[in-house]
Amino acid sequence: MDVRRTAVVKLAVSDEQRDALHRTADQYLDCANRTADYCWSSTSYTECKTNKRQVRDALYSELREETDLQAQLVQAAIKRAVEAVKACVERWKKGQRVSCPTFTAETLDYDTRSATFYRNKVSLATVEGRVEPSFVLPADSPTPYERYVLSEDHEFRESTLRYDTATDEFYLNISTRRIDSDDEVSEDTEHPDQTVLGIDLGVNSLAVASTGTFWQGDDYDHWCREFEKRRGEMQQRGTQAAHNALLRLGKREEAWRKQYIHIVANEIVSEAVENGCDVIVFEDLTDIRKRLPQAKWHHIWAFRRLSEYVDYKAPEQGVSVEQVEPNHTSQRCSRTDCGFTHDDNRHGEHFECQKCGYEVNADYNGAKNIGLRYARKRKHRLRSSPKSGSGDAPVDVRVNGGTLNGESHRPIAGD
Repeated sequence: MDVRRTAVVKLAVSDEQRDALHRTADQYLDCANRTADYCWSSTSYTECKTNKRQVRDALYSELREETDLQAQLVQAAIKRAVEAVKACVERWKKGQRVSCPTFTAETLDYDTRSATFYRNKVSLATVEGRVEPSFVLPADSPTPYERYVLSEDHEFRESTLRYDTATDEFYLNISTRRIDSDDEVSEDTEHPDQTVLGIDLGVNSLAVASTGTFWQGDDYDHWCREFEKRRGEMQQRGTQAAHNALLRLGKREEAWRKQYIHIVANEIVSEAVENGCDVIVFEDLTDIRKRLPQAKWHHIWAFRRLSEYVDYKAPEQGVSVEQVEPNHTSQRCSRTDCGFTHDDNRHGEHFECQKCGYEVNADYNGAKNIGLRYARKRKHRLRSSPKSGSGDAPVDVRVNGGTLNGESHRPIAGD
């Protein structure tokens, strides 16, 4: 039974937090209004755009680059606008008078990736980074927040941050879902088996999957160089015509890069689905410029966009997306009966373990290590959970010709 409960909690915010939330709301509403304008047609409801994925593919990169919003908030703003346009279209079909939706009230939609709840505070993504305002809870207990949000019988679904102009206060409307006894599952299915697709991002190959599929960056690099060459030629002319041509070229390049990364993202999601994977795992891209100093700006752009595109495309196919720490995934031997880590193991695109002699493409080795790191992390989390029992729910990493798990090594093609 899907039983929903809502708790409304007032936030105690500092002046700095208040400014950050107001700025975030302004940019969020701007994204929503721009999306609504893009979707709307005043001539016919059949010309209104209501396909959420198509609208997101068309607008996401632009809105992400032009705002300071976290990726999930940009997606939430697009989703809100598309749903509003869709509702207007339904009324239009019935002969009711409608107009393009506009958003003015300061409200933002948060999910589990952009909001984290603690007992006395919440962590919210803003344009200034994470802020953690505390809750203002009444003296009588238990409050709806304590009964629903903090209860083990309910799971957090989403929340809406609302600013009340009359009281000058921020409130969170928190939606939860009750997990009744009818929904509870057995020990074997409470922590179901998972199959993981590890993805390594690099300079030599744009992306490599633990299944052994490579997305080479040669074509991407070639066209980035071509666009750069053409820009240089036009800049040397110094004429108004050359300037106008330069602007057109910039738009063409931007559209090409976005389309290219969208295609790769779709193929990565398809790779996961075709191989029966439940999870796609990337390295955490924080400080990637330091870790890959040889990478050019368009590589870093591609890595971040690819991760973000997969992050919103994969759940539509029932696949989740996770990140793991990047430490030593390039230097560690991915054979689970070895795991030897040393800087000398990797030489450019070639990996050769100095301990066991395992030789393989370095990026493929890294992709397997990324998947294995998530598998081990999940096994550890299940074992430490008081409800997990033995915690031995299998977590396999899909590889070329078979699977790996964090406990034993099975021979696979390419090993």
